[in-house]
Amino acid sequence: MTVALANSRQISVRHLRALARQPYWIAVTLVQPIVWLLLFGELFKRVADLPGFTGASYIAYLTPGIVVMTAVFANGWSGMTYIQDMDRGIMDRFLVSPASRAALIAGGLGYQAVITIIQAVIIIGLGFAVGARFEGGLGVMLVFLLGAVVLGAAFAALSNLIALLVRRDESVVAAVNFLLLPLSFLSAMFLPETLMPGWMQAAARFNPVNWAVEIGRQTIEADVDWALIGTRMLYLALFAGVLAYLSARAFRSYQRSI
Repeated sequence: MTVALANSRQISVRHLRALARQPYWIAVTLVQPIVWLLLFGELFKRVADLPGFTGASYIAYLTPGIVVMTAVFANGWSGMTYIQDMDRGIMDRFLVSPASRAALIAGGLGYQAVITIIQAVIIIGLGFAVGARFEGGLGVMLVFLLGAVVLGAAFAALSNLIALLVRRDESVVAAVNFLLLPLSFLSAMFLPETLMPGWMQAAARFNPVNWAVEIGRQTIEADVDWALIGTRMLYLALFAGVLAYLSARAFRSYQRSI
């Protein structure tokens, strides 16, 4: 166990160092969610005037949704790293090394978790700076950050699973876009469920993206629904657990194929 944890840390650091050598990519990953928050917040701010909208301001409503959206899309490209490592022979060298096989998966997920937390803190801080207020308190905010990390880990595992099965970057891009865009819009990320069509409300109940959004909404509520938070966290953990298991199975299948 100690060796696996040490190897996971080493692989996470490897990914972080590779990211540090790409300042342009760092700028894009940090600036893009900020643009989403500011542009979407300005474009849809009159939504707060609609009957049925709950909340004092749209920017406060939107901020948790942008955190979730960023976590989903940032982690959705995790499989591209696997493709690059396969193409360059790095994955094969890892497999003949004494490195823990579990660490090859966990290390990448740890790196994605660090990126998710950094982006989430920046978005929440910017939301606060432009007027969002989070009445739920620090405890709810920390649980929400955990929920965003768990959701991100689930989609990172899904992206890795797809990469290990198809082994082509074009296919990973197509599959990720095909899945993540509908899931984002079939949630209360931009509008309350009460303003969504009935069939979308029904779909949102089974949408893991919406589970994280629902937790995020509690950060702006003075009366926090901890029962809802607990059930949604459980759903997210189960969802992430299933995808992590399938990703590990796909990794073993890839290992046997070489």
